[in-house]
Order: sequence, then C-alpha cells, then structure tokens
Amino acid sequence: MSTSRYDLVVIGSGPAGEKGAAQAAYFGKKVAVVERAPYLGGAGINTGTVPSKTLRETALYFSGLRQRGLYGLDYSLKDNLTFPDFMHREKVVVERERDIVQRNLDRHQIEVIWGEGSLKDANTVRVRCPDGTVRDLETEIILIATGSSPHRPPEIPFDGQRIFDSDSILHMGFIPRTMIVVGGGVIGCEYASVFAALGIQVTLLDRHERILPFVDQEIVTRLTDQLGNLGLRLLLNAPIQQTERLENAIRLTLASGETVAADCALFAAGRQSNIAGLGLEELGITLGKRGLILVNDKYQTTVPNIYAAGDVIGFPALASTSMEQARVAMVHAFDLRYKEYVSPVLPLAVYTVPEISMVGLTEEACQQQGISYLVGRGFSENNARGQIIGDQGLLKLIFTTRGKKLLGVHHIGEMASELVHIGAQVLTANGTIDAFIHAVFNYPTLSDMYKYAAYDGLRNWEAWWRGDEA
Repeated sequence: MSTSRYDLVVIGSGPAGEKGAAQAAYFGKKVAVVERAPYLGGAGINTGTVPSKTLRETALYFSGLRQRGLYGLDYSLKDNLTFPDFMHREKVVVERERDIVQRNLDRHQIEVIWGEGSLKDANTVRVRCPDGTVRDLETEIILIATGSSPHRPPEIPFDGQRIFDSDSILHMGFIPRTMIVVGGGVIGCEYASVFAALGIQVTLLDRHERILPFVDQEIVTRLTDQLGNLGLRLLLNAPIQQTERLENAIRLTLASGETVAADCALFAAGRQSNIAGLGLEELGITLGKRGLILVNDKYQTTVPNIYAAGDVIGFPALASTSMEQARVAMVHAFDLRYKEYVSPVLPLAVYTVPEISMVGLTEEACQQQGISYLVGRGFSENNARGQIIGDQGLLKLIFTTRGKKLLGVHHIGEMASELVHIGAQVLTANGTIDAFIHAVFNYPTLSDMYKYAAYDGLRNWEAWWRGDEA
C-alpha cells in the first residue's frame, strides 16, 4: 500500500469535482481527483446533461422538425435510420467533452487517480485501484462530488432491453415505433419530447396533476399544447399499478384499470446520491433522503474539513450550480477570499421540444407569497426573427405593481436557454422592466422580444395605475 500527501482530494470528476479541483489548484494547492468510472466528466458529460441535449439536436436534425411547414417541404424520418446513426453525434460530443476536462486538469497539474474512493478517516481517502492495489491519500481537505444516479424503484423490472432508466436509454439497441415515458419531471419531459420529435408515438405518464410543477403554469400549458402537436399523449393523475414485460412489448396497468402498451418504456423516477461505499455515516456525516449529503451555506458537511457539492447534495442539481457550489466550497476551505457565495439568481432550462427556461418567481409563487404583480408578454409570431425561423415562442416578464421591479422571466421557444440570461442579469441588478425599454437590441433578433414584452407590461402597469388611482 502506498501513501501520498495532498492539500485537497476530490472524489468524482463531474462538473463539481472538476471545477472544485481546478479552483484550489489555481491558487497553488496540490490536488488529486479520484474517479471510479473509466472516463472523466461524471453524469453531466456521460449520461445526463450533454448526451440528452445532443440527442435533442440530433432528433431535430433527422426529423426535419424545424423545416416542416416553414418552406413547404415534406420531411420524414429515414426508414433505414438505425440507433447507431441516431447516437453518432452524441458519442462524438461526449468524447470531445471528456478531452476538454482532461486538458483542464492537466493544465492545473491535477493528478487523476483511477479507482473506488472511500473515507478511511476525516483526512484520508483510500482508493482501491483497478489493478487491485490500494492507495491512501492523506489530505487537509476532502470534496465529495460523486453525483447521482437514476432512482430505480424495486417493483420495476429494469432490463436495459425494453425497460430503461435515463442512463440505460443511451444504449437502447433499436428505434421503437411506440414508447412510454414515466415521469413528468425534467428528464421525462425532455426525453419524451425528443422521441416524439422523431415521430415515435410517445405516451407520457405522471401520477401528479401536472408536469414540471416548478415551471410557470402558463408556460407549461403552452408546452403541453406543442407536445400535443408532436403527437405526444399525456396522461396525468395516472399512478401505475403493475408493469409487465411481454415478449416484444411493455404493458403498464394503471390504478384506474386502463392499460397502456408500447415497444419500450423509460422510467424517469428521479435520482439518488452516489454515496454507497464512501463510509460517510461511520465518520458522522449527516445524510438526508435518498442519500443526500446535508451541508451548510459554505457546503461543509458535519465534519468541517469535508465538503460536498453538486447532485450529491440535492436541489437544484444543475451542472451550472454544481460548478459554483464547488468553487465556493474550496474558497471557504482554503480561506481564499475570492468567490464567497453562489448567486441567488439561478437560471434554469428544460431542453424539451420546444425548450423552456426561467429565472426568478413564477406567477404561482407570487400569489403564494402575496406579492402584487403584473405581467408583460412578447410573442415570437410578432417578432421578425421569430417569423423567419418559424418559432411559436412566448417571453413572459413578471414584475411588481409598485416600482416595476423585475421578479421573474419565463420563456418557451427557440434559444430560450440562452435568452433567459438577459433577464437574469437585470434580476441580479434588482432592475426594472424599464431596463429592457431603454436597451437597444440587434434587429432582427429574438432578444428584441424583451423590449416588446416590457412595453406590454408597461401598458398593463399604466392601466393598473389608473385603476389604482381611481
């Protein structure tokens, strides 16, 4: 057994692990990253964020969805399209992203140690390497960034052939004619829309009353309508009573007695933290539901020199926030006085077809908090760039009745995940909708919808003010 000494040992090389390691190394710390998978990047690059978003673009390309009706052309999916064809671009992008992570670690002189890491004690990470050897890494600080994996309900007979989770779906061996997606959260809605865009008959099931419960209701309604136009069938309030694997199909029996059958099924039943074998509880590290590691606002666990960031600590479980959490954690750990907090303004995107994005409060949140608010809307159909590309989007601004302070931005349509950042910057600055009215946007652009949404909001504000004064 060999022993090495470091300032920081990071377990996991996903977005949180990579950026946390690089942050410490940038300030001269000796850092090692332990990774049990045969590749770098974690779920963000290999099974989650990057693959699913790449598949979205691939589906739009092969289906010609963006061109249908725009130029009067009849696009249809190639009859001989194979699953390897469909997955080709995803593999290329993933390999390039892995290489980018490796170059970043090399540039910061971070050592990568391949193997299964566990906590021998509060200052030692024990690594069981693939060749059977064991290394002990002594360290001042430990960062746990092991991410999460799909939750697999025990009653579901996952087989990776007809019944998939969000990891195994990437290895599906065929393109089905029909498909069931269970779960109306982010992952379920994204994959359901991607496969529906390919012309596959998709049924999306959820046991709740609505999909994407954290998204503004008006945006969800518009998304549901557009998914319906893709031929997607949505069944809500539909808990599953039984799952059966037939010879070449899957059959689900719902609590209502209705049965739904398809060539295959994807269960997107949430995720759980990757903590098995780490030895956290033996060290007195407090855990929550589904193995979530509980941390304070500096991402310290209940053992002060052990930090955790990313999916392993739970909500919001976004690659973007995971990176920032790890940076803040390392700044605190080494007293660097550099980046001391994660911005409270967190944009969020759901890469459905069409994509949606949001930042700040929804209308429902304003109502629950008793905030007096108004709304301004801009529509792609009234925007020159929207007309050019055939978009059917909506940009929605929520702001206070007194002072016109921006509270929330919600967008459905092309480039929503990019355009939301304009609104996020105004929110960060505690700005008003007047910021968009005073701004100059290139023409023709989708960004110009901000100005017209703000003007719509201003008209509503003036009408409210006249009524209030009366």
